[in-house]
Amino acid sequence: MDGHLLIGIAAPVTLKIVDEIDALDAPTPCTGWDVRALVNHLLHWGPSLVAAARKESLAPGPEIDHTDGDWRTLLRAQVDATAAAWGDPAAWEGSTRMGGPMEMPADLVGGMVLGELVLHGWDLASASGLDPQWDDTLVLRVYEEVARSADLGRQMGVYAAEVPAPPDAPPLARVLGLSGRDPSWTP
Repeated sequence: MDGHLLIGIAAPVTLKIVDEIDALDAPTPCTGWDVRALVNHLLHWGPSLVAAARKESLAPGPEIDHTDGDWRTLLRAQVDATAAAWGDPAAWEGSTRMGGPMEMPADLVGGMVLGELVLHGWDLASASGLDPQWDDTLVLRVYEEVARSADLGRQMGVYAAEVPAPPDAPPLARVLGLSGRDPSWTP
């Protein structure tokens, strides 16, 4: 299935998780980040991801704490804007920038966006004791996208060392392990 269609499958699950987050100070499986830090990360990079879909360059602004205000409404709006921008098939064509001068294939950036929604969605869900269910077609695509950039992601500190998962593990457990997350993590 094309990425522009998969983004429409990923976003509603992530939005449901956002609605059910219960504690901003809860730890997440994303090492060193609690829910507050992860929410701020998503809000910080979100506008740059939307701009990348539109082939515009927008460097992220200064990092600020968005969680003093109505962060849930802000995060919902950001997920919706990201899904709408990457829901356009043209977003996946050609090349784009992600807040900096380096051009990258747009489909690579789109794959990263899918990964952000699923992986960070799972991080937020796990911190809140939720068990999200994403479509296996989406999760398998995210696995392909993480595999495509895993070595570079580890060099950049985006992914931790792989957590091996058995070959017969569910697709979500395999992608979590590939991204350096322990699928059995609990707070």
